[in-house]
Amino acid sequence: MLHGNPTWSFYYRHLVLALRGSYRCVVPDHLGCGLSDTPPETLYDYSLKSRIDDLEALLDHLGLTENLTLVLHDWGGMIGMGFAARHPGRIKRLVVSNTGAFPLPAGKRFPRSLWLGRNTRLGKWLILKHNAFCRTAARWCVTRRPLPADVRRMYLLPYDSPEHRIAVLKFVQTIPLKPSDPGYDIVSGTAASLEKFRDVPTLLLWGMNDFVFDRHFLAEWQRHFPHAETHAWPDCGHYLLEDAGDEVVPKVRDFLARHSLPRG
Repeated sequence: MLHGNPTWSFYYRHLVLALRGSYRCVVPDHLGCGLSDTPPETLYDYSLKSRIDDLEALLDHLGLTENLTLVLHDWGGMIGMGFAARHPGRIKRLVVSNTGAFPLPAGKRFPRSLWLGRNTRLGKWLILKHNAFCRTAARWCVTRRPLPADVRRMYLLPYDSPEHRIAVLKFVQTIPLKPSDPGYDIVSGTAASLEKFRDVPTLLLWGMNDFVFDRHFLAEWQRHFPHAETHAWPDCGHYLLEDAGDEVVPKVRDFLARHSLPRG
């Protein structure tokens, strides 16, 4: 289960509790996120390639080289499918929610709030000094109901100082939008590889009230994965597991049961 920005493995807590009795759940925090280490930029470049390398190293270290199910959200989609493009034979099921694995879809405008954080000194200052990205996400990314105060605190907990917000900033600054951007080659290469997964059982779970990964992204996933099973929630936002976890988790559990894998 691969989280995005600015969340951490906490996002998957209810799904892990529902599945851990029947499946091995591996839920890493990307470097700089959650309870992981936060190395300085002099020691770690926070690039998309490094994120995929990290995932590859973790799974190899754990000996998980076959029969993998990827559960993907936000940046986790690009990281996970970047890994899948390297090792398509290892991936047997996909559970995808409000994320991308391809360039910005036609007709989708890059949100102004992300442009500010990605391209301006003001955006950098707001993210690092005032934790604006994490605080805003905790409010904007749920649309059915506000996050309870204790849950909101948990989302903000790891990002309690500018030094602990480096990854949050770098995830925004390194969004690849055009061929000259670092990582765009990985994005385009991953998009080209998606046809390799047309026989892989795929579940698409979408909060349609997401100002970034909206209907344009869902339509692009459906174009690449015409066989996918899709469930959408018109009144839910980017943090779908927070808005509708009690509805989403049973659908994941049912999907996995219907597409069972050999026991390893």
